[in-house]
Amino acid sequence: MKELATIDQAIDELLVQLGGIVLRLSRPEVTKHPDERCALVRSVNQYSVCAARSNDRRVQELKADLEETIKPRLRLVASR
Repeated sequence: MKELATIDQAIDELLVQLGGIVLRLSRPEVTKHPDERCALVRSVNQYSVCAARSNDRRVQELKADLEETIKPRLRLVASR
């Protein structure tokens, strides 16, 4: 049982590191082109799948932050 907890903790640490990398890549100045944005969406979706079973608060917070980055950006358009 102790071995499983150690493995689980190691996976959580990797997910935290990976989530940080993907979060840095999610900045608009990094993902400028549509193909980059598409790759980001795939990465966030894959991260979410991997993080879904984690009980680590940091992993869940990164998951939520990353999912926010791929939501469509709304623009306010004023018409007269």
